Amino acid sequence: MKISTRGRYAIRLMLDLAMNCSGEPIRLKDVAKRQEISEKYLEQIISILNKAGFVRSVRGPQGGYTLLKDPEEYTVGMILRLTEGSLAPVECAGNGSQYCDREDNCATRILWKKLDDAINSVVDTITLEDLMNWQAAKADDYVI
Repeated sequence: MKISTRGRYAIRLMLDLAMNCSGEPIRLKDVAKRQEISEKYLEQIISILNKAGFVRSVRGPQGGYTLLKDPEEYTVGMILRLTEGSLAPVECAGNGSQYCDREDNCATRILWKKLDDAINSVVDTITLEDLMNWQAAKADDYVI
């Protein structure tokens, strides 16, 4: 499994919104600058997040975006599945996967299912709040 730039940038965008939450909407232009990501690309990603109800859009000169929920309510898995689709390493391992003719006699499916379960157990337990804490710890390690 390889996470695309859209998935990685969606995580960074959501983390940036969480880290810079001051009660005021955050402009996408500011996120783009801090994260060194194209504003045009962030517009595509924020549209997906907005339609899914992950963020709230505020229009106008003081407009921007805010998280709709608290950071501890968003898991990395939620964000990645929204932007990436299934996180299964192969089609036959994911939840809701189509039936495979070899399913009953295929030992490798057990491997792919175990890998899928391991991936899900990680991404579904790590929240934006966890990422915020890790980011803060990284900032505390910074020494000049």
